[in-house]
Amino acid sequence: MPSTPRPLRKLGFLTIGLFDEADPRRGHETTLEIIELGERLGFDSAWLRHRHLQYGISSPVAVLAAASQRTSRIELGTAVIPLGWENPLRLAEDLATVDVLSGGRLNPGVSVGPPMHFDRVKEALYPDTADAEDFGYGRARRLLDLVRGEPASGFSGTEGFEVFSDRVQPHSPGLGSRLWYGSGSLGSARWAGENGMNFLTSSVVKAEGPDGEGDFADLQLALVRAFRAAHPDGDAARVSQGLVVIPTDSATPEQRAKYEEFAARRLPRTTSPQGPARLLFAPDLVGTSAELAERLHAHAAFREIDEVAFALPFTFAPEDYVQILTDMATHLGPALGWKPGV
Repeated sequence: MPSTPRPLRKLGFLTIGLFDEADPRRGHETTLEIIELGERLGFDSAWLRHRHLQYGISSPVAVLAAASQRTSRIELGTAVIPLGWENPLRLAEDLATVDVLSGGRLNPGVSVGPPMHFDRVKEALYPDTADAEDFGYGRARRLLDLVRGEPASGFSGTEGFEVFSDRVQPHSPGLGSRLWYGSGSLGSARWAGENGMNFLTSSVVKAEGPDGEGDFADLQLALVRAFRAAHPDGDAARVSQGLVVIPTDSATPEQRAKYEEFAARRLPRTTSPQGPARLLFAPDLVGTSAELAERLHAHAAFREIDEVAFALPFTFAPEDYVQILTDMATHLGPALGWKPGV
C-alpha cells in the first residue's frame, strides 16, 4: 500500500435519475439540472445509471445527448449500460453521435451478462433469438471494435446517388479510448485491462478467494491491481471508484438524520456476502467532509486511484442532491486534494 494516498485528480458523481410515472418529464429535467449544477460546481464528470422497466433512466445515452447541449465542459458517462439489452452496432452509432455532439466528452461504461430477469423479458427483447444470443465478453468486444473504427460492412463506396461507409458513422476517433468496463470480479477486471478499456469499480464486489470472505476495501484493491497488471498502460491505466459518499457539512439536522438512517438500513448487507453470486457491498459513508476524507484516505483501494464517481442515493430529494454535491465540491473534494475544473 502506498505510504500516502494519491491526490484526487477527477471528481465525479453518479445518479439514477428517478421519475414519477405520472410526470416523467419532471424527473428527467431534474437530472439535467443536477448535471448543470455539477458543471457549475467544477465537477469533472457526471454519470447516469441504467434502469430498464423501472422508474429510472432507461436511455442514458439520450439523456446525455440533451445534457451535452446544456453543458460545455463536464464529462458525461454511463455506469453502466448492460449490453445484454443492446445491439452493439446500433449502440456504437448512438455513442459516436453523442460524443460528436458533446465535443468529445462522452465516457460510456458498459458491462456484459444476460439481462436482469431475462426469463421475464426475453420474449419482448429477443422473441426469435433469445436462446442464440451471446451475452459474454464477445458482445463487448464487438462494441469496442465498432467504436474504434473496425469494419461493420463489406462494402464502402457509391451506390446510385448514395455514399456508404464500411465503418460506423459518425466516427469519433477519441471515443475508443474513453470506453469503460464496470466490474466486480477479478476475471472481468483482467478482461477489461487486456482489452485496453478503463475500469469502473463500484460499491459492489464479488467475494472471491478460498474462503469467499474478505474486507471490501482489500477485495476492491485486488480488482484494481488485477486490471492494471493486465492493461498495456500498467499503473497509469484509468480507474474510477464509485462508493456512496454523503457529506453533511451544510446539511440540516433533518437531512443528517435521513442520511444516517439510510446508511443504517443498508449496513446489514455489508457484513457478509449476499446471494448466490456472493456479492459484498461497501458501507455507505456519511459524515462531515473532514471525517469522510479520513475514512477514504484509510481505504485500501481509494489510496491507489485518483478518480471517483461518488454515487448519489437514489431515494433522496432534489434539494438533498444540491446540498450533497455542493459539499462534495466545496469541502470534500479539496480535502482529498482535488481542484475544481474551470
